[in-house]
Amino acid sequence: MILTYGAFILLGLIWGSNFIYMKWATALISPEQIVLLRVFFGFLPLAFAAWRKGAIDRSQLRHLPHFLAMASVATALYYFAIVKGTALLPSGIAGVLGGSIALFTAISSLVFLRTEKLNRLMALGVALGFAGIVMIARPWEGASNRIDPMGVFWMLSGAVILGLSYVYVRRFLSPLNLPPLALVTWQMGLALFILLLVTNLTGIGRITQNTHAAIGLVIGLGVLGTGTAFLLYYQLLEKLGAVAASGATYITPVVALLIGWINGEDVGILELAAVILILGSIAMLQLGRQRSVQETCSSPKI
Repeated sequence: MILTYGAFILLGLIWGSNFIYMKWATALISPEQIVLLRVFFGFLPLAFAAWRKGAIDRSQLRHLPHFLAMASVATALYYFAIVKGTALLPSGIAGVLGGSIALFTAISSLVFLRTEKLNRLMALGVALGFAGIVMIARPWEGASNRIDPMGVFWMLSGAVILGLSYVYVRRFLSPLNLPPLALVTWQMGLALFILLLVTNLTGIGRITQNTHAAIGLVIGLGVLGTGTAFLLYYQLLEKLGAVAASGATYITPVVALLIGWINGEDVGILELAAVILILGSIAMLQLGRQRSVQETCSSPKI
């Protein structure tokens, strides 16, 4: 159990550090190139693990349209959106906004799946989450605002994309009972193929001009932040369950903000308050969803 909770903390640290690696890389190469390299180096450990465990077989080819949908939208487009957002924002702010994924996942499941009923706790969680986002975006500051609204737009777009992908997985992929490792390996492999077709590789070698940026992208963002993070997450799913495993998202915004502060980014009361609101939002949404499920199960059947 100690190893399991160690993996839980490690996952939160890995996710939280992703934003500074993206920030370093955006100074040298394009967002498309960053996503391509991230997916390539993230795919390698996943493909190796899938091969060792025999998770991939030919019978899964009949689900190729679903794999392609997840690869193009939930991987390539999602990663592109958060890199674009991180390029325009301080890495810590990007990390805090990245923590809103749980908010949009909950909203998407409520709107499209209708398997849960909105209760007061969940409604309060949604309100707190949006309050935290507004506090980060600071629209009242107008032209003097140091927070680029397009950066906020791209980060929230990524959160919405991932929230909607959760609905897609629940509707179309969960009933197939595929091994999670197989699903994510197909998803990453096909995303890599798509990105190779559409990415302009001109100047991609500039990433080697900065050793920190190159190592951060290849090892930090690719091997650890993508491939290893997926493997850790699915291990935690098996050991702790979905709700507990998703709790690593509590660590992510705090780690991202702390790393940004260490790297000289301004972290003030507004940023700290926004983190508290967003984390409170995630907690209330999870508690509210558990309560909704309990109420549904305990309601009398007619």
